[in-house]
Amino acid sequence: MSDKEETKPVEDKVEEEKKETTTSPEAKEEKPAEEKAEVKEEKEPEEERIEGAVNRGDFIVVELTGLAEETSEVFDTTSEETAKEQGIFNEQRTYGPRLVVVGESWVLKGLDTRLRGLKVGEEQKIEIPAAEAFGERDAENVQTIPFRVLRSKGVNPALGAELEIDGRSAVVRSIGAGRVQVDYNPRLAGRKIVYTVKVTELIEDEKAKLRALIKRRFPGVDAEKFGLKKTKKRLHVEVPEEVFFGENVQIAKRALANDILRFFKDLDDVEFGEVVKRS
Repeated sequence: MSDKEETKPVEDKVEEEKKETTTSPEAKEEKPAEEKAEVKEEKEPEEERIEGAVNRGDFIVVELTGLAEETSEVFDTTSEETAKEQGIFNEQRTYGPRLVVVGESWVLKGLDTRLRGLKVGEEQKIEIPAAEAFGERDAENVQTIPFRVLRSKGVNPALGAELEIDGRSAVVRSIGAGRVQVDYNPRLAGRKIVYTVKVTELIEDEKAKLRALIKRRFPGVDAEKFGLKKTKKRLHVEVPEEVFFGENVQIAKRALANDILRFFKDLDDVEFGEVVKRS
């Protein structure tokens, strides 16, 4: 069985105003197709590679910690120790150095665009303006809602609470006189962000890249336990038995296949095999 990634272009519909005019039949005649001007697509110029440093498209492994400069609030980290110290530890997450394919927006966009040029082993501080991080604050995203309306939706507001209202995330800013002020802006909107980043590895070997992608989609499982066999334009991935009964296995397999087909253009499909051995 194989999984293939398919994307469909989104077409914009533009409606033009039509003016009524009196013209001769000759004026209405279209020019022959060969006389029509050809529209050529302009390709973005390729970035010049920086020798001895990180470039767009590179597979890198990073240690990072991100905070809001104004408040020093840490909101993102690959360090379990730092997460516990800052009160943001999540037992559902797997901590440790993180795989990033530069330019794929696997990290905050403003950070992603600044990874190019970093060198392996060097720790750097990267400053990201609010507009390139979580956006500027928008006053229109702060609204006042009658308390009874929220209660009718099953929402019990409390000051500072993070809620979901009609499918949108919001923070309760104030409560009074039967009204609740909610803020739909991202929590860190309007904040300048500072990341401390260290590139610990630049992955160049093809098989090492595949195993890094596996580790990203199956965190907590030793990627070396997955069998890999490439035949012409197909990659066979043998899944270890310990993965069989994990949560969302099919979703993870589909995501992994899409990753592989995206970054390995010489492959047409990916198949998964599951082998149960006699105990």
